[in-house]
Amino acid sequence: MTPLHSPGLLMTLVAFALVLGPLVFIHEFGHYFAGRLFGVRADVFSIGFGKELAGWTDRRGTRWKLSALPLGGYVQFAGDANPAGQPSAEWLSLSADDRASTLQGRPLWQRAIIVAAGPVTNLAVAVLILSGFALAYGTLVAPPVIGLVAPGSVAAQAGLQSGDRVISLAGGSIDGFLGIKMAVSEHPGERLDMVIDRHGKRLTLAVTPATKVETDRFGNSQSIGYLGVAPAKVERRALGPIGALGEGLTETRDIIGMTVTGLDQILTGRRSAKELGGPIKIAKYSGEQLVSGWQNFVSFIALISINLGFINLLPIPVLDGGHLVLFAAEAIRRKPVSQRAQELAFGTGLVLVVALMLFVTFNDAGSLKLFGG
Repeated sequence: MTPLHSPGLLMTLVAFALVLGPLVFIHEFGHYFAGRLFGVRADVFSIGFGKELAGWTDRRGTRWKLSALPLGGYVQFAGDANPAGQPSAEWLSLSADDRASTLQGRPLWQRAIIVAAGPVTNLAVAVLILSGFALAYGTLVAPPVIGLVAPGSVAAQAGLQSGDRVISLAGGSIDGFLGIKMAVSEHPGERLDMVIDRHGKRLTLAVTPATKVETDRFGNSQSIGYLGVAPAKVERRALGPIGALGEGLTETRDIIGMTVTGLDQILTGRRSAKELGGPIKIAKYSGEQLVSGWQNFVSFIALISINLGFINLLPIPVLDGGHLVLFAAEAIRRKPVSQRAQELAFGTGLVLVVALMLFVTFNDAGSLKLFGG
């Protein structure tokens, strides 16, 4: 593989803006569109936080603006001026018609849809991108049958043989060779139970994937699990629109599954927290994918869009998922959570998110050898 030179700072910043800017806009537009659908007035639509750099006010009274800190964005709906979404004295003094055009004035199920619309839009965009690739290029199909076992490999030591069909791995059913590769790569050094079909007889084997360090053309290294097997057959299959959509949904599900597995491994100490990445690392990878070709860059956008949608659905106050948890509690209790409890939850969530952002930023700085790291 021919090494590629790392992009310069300017290229990296441009690539980062091309990734994050549209995805933040898409996320916030999901909120905005759902709000408009239910007649909620939007006061502000901002890309970035802090001081306004440029903007305009449309005929509906929405202030569209670009702000100084471009690491996110927000839509401020009418009557939603505080983080906990509590009605203010000003809101309480509004007429019934005016209240109906505010976020608090809408039924609980509509508020939930408005909040969920942002991350769901990110996921939908990723599905469309991945489906587009599947429609254009088809998909690789390989049955979960082992064709080659490398001598002396983990697979050979575990007793795997050519012709074995893998039925399940780590408790999950396997319907293709890609499923074997994904499950193995996610669990380096961890024992996995594998159920195979050998000449009509089912056997259970214990395999512990070896740890293999893969390095890409830019010197980025990653530890993955490795068995030492190859598929018996691989073919590229063309897909129609419905099949391509199914492939896009499947790939999105698999990426979310890998993210969940990775987070679980980090929280339980099976993977290093140094593998967590933040804005600096995303910027670095954005530049590298841009110079690698438009297909790689668009695929990377899909990956970041999935992660943006997934992270925002986590049940952490100040994130969309935290709002949805409070809405669920309100639905169960038949009354809103108290203002004091909401303020405490959002304060705690804000501290957690800020602490995590600081951690991943310094993590990035250390892993990328910045500031002498």
